[in-house]
Amino acid sequence: MTGQGLLAGKVAMITGASSGIGAAAARLFAAEGAAVVLMARRKDRLEALAGEISAAGGRALAVPGDVTSGGDVRRTVEAAVERFGGLDAAFNNAGYATVEQSLHQTDDEVFDRTIDVNVRGVWNCLRHQVPAMLDSGRGGSVVNTSSVAGRYATGASAPYVAAKHAVLGLTRAAAADYGQKGIRVNALVVGSTRTEMMEQVLEGSAALEEVFVASQIQKRMAAPREVAEAAVWLCSERSSFVTGVAMPVDGGCGAQA
Repeated sequence: MTGQGLLAGKVAMITGASSGIGAAAARLFAAEGAAVVLMARRKDRLEALAGEISAAGGRALAVPGDVTSGGDVRRTVEAAVERFGGLDAAFNNAGYATVEQSLHQTDDEVFDRTIDVNVRGVWNCLRHQVPAMLDSGRGGSVVNTSSVAGRYATGASAPYVAAKHAVLGLTRAAAADYGQKGIRVNALVVGSTRTEMMEQVLEGSAALEEVFVASQIQKRMAAPREVAEAAVWLCSERSSFVTGVAMPVDGGCGAQA
């Protein structure tokens, strides 16, 4: 890895970085020149990934934590500022989903956990990332991970659909609040992606996988890196006039809605 690339000289925070889209983004952001600050709950995986990136010549810092904790998020942002001198970009990707259940069959614990990770997690991140970007005077770019479930009733659980709709609302509100202060805020509307979490959802159900794939023009799931590529672009100066956008990375799912 070198100091060149779309994100050369930038400091980026990535949540949900221990697997799936987050881990793919960590590698790609670093390869594009960013110093990456990685946050997730699984300490061993996170530290192994940071070590892998550092061994390849990149700059990486692992800060284990839970996005549902405002204190953990604050500590991660502070670590980015202390180690690398600021925060220029953030990919708020941590998420939680369960297997499809009807609304009346979903208990409060599932609802609370789904909203806590997917909505409060983004809320906590924005509340602590934005001040760091404002303080630097350099502005910044934030990307939040939503889903096709944030646009349509996809058959996912009702709490997940509600949560991913809320992510789009937070994204637009933050974009409006900080657009004149040099901070851009966008969201990715992600289609079915072959991650560890997805594999757990699909475990033992070939029919369910067919349902996910059928909604996409390309008739396949995304690789995590394909989603990470979109996040890199939105965090780079190549997208300097793009904010408040819900950008589809969905294999054409939205084209058929």
